[in-house]
Amino acid sequence: MLVSARSFAEYRAMFALTDRDLDQRILDCPGGAASFVAEAGQRGIDVVAVDREYALHREELGLLVERETSFKRELLAQETAGYARAWYADADDMIRQWTANSRLFRADIAARPERYLAGSLPELPFPDRSFDLVLSSHLVFSYGNRLGEEFQRSALLELARVARREVRLFPLMVYDTGERYRGLDRLREELAGFGIGSRVERVAYEFQPGDDEMLVLTCAGYRAPAPTAPGAGRRGEAVVDPVRWRHRERSA
Repeated sequence: MLVSARSFAEYRAMFALTDRDLDQRILDCPGGAASFVAEAGQRGIDVVAVDREYALHREELGLLVERETSFKRELLAQETAGYARAWYADADDMIRQWTANSRLFRADIAARPERYLAGSLPELPFPDRSFDLVLSSHLVFSYGNRLGEEFQRSALLELARVARREVRLFPLMVYDTGERYRGLDRLREELAGFGIGSRVERVAYEFQPGDDEMLVLTCAGYRAPAPTAPGAGRRGEAVVDPVRWRHRERSA
């Protein structure tokens, strides 16, 4: 998994965010090193980010974007060769933009640490219905063939638990295969059984070719079930990028 650092403008496009949406209390999960919270704060928007990396690395996470993307530059160029160019002219432009965004993130997490909380799916450190709108990008379905359907189910229910109105997830395509996550319809049926409505909407954003849809969950009718045993449903946390910190070895 690559630490990303997408911008406020990209979030608006990915999640079809209107001015009315941005008047709400918003959670970004996982936040990574995106500049969304930083730029939202400059606009007076109430946004909180949560990510497991905030427990240990915090400001270093932004620096990691610069080192990791540089280290993986050739791989990124190969993997994004056929991707849409609405946001990035090429892999080098993507690295430049992510670097600039990550620097905004680093400055903001140092200035407003209370806006960046440590936590990870499928168990978030928030009471029920803490946010009006919850956004989740490039995790739940992007790595669907690695995390497994048990994780997807638990993650979606947890995102719905902390949302008062809606959860929006982008993208619906599996990163490795370039295909929509195959268990999506089955998961939507299960969510309906919990009182969570859902719909798929096309958005004005595309990263992988043809990947321009988000899933919207309507959560007003959902009431979370009783908690499972401690530690249950954490399968997704075992997925680790083996080269995540390799740049440290080179500088040692």
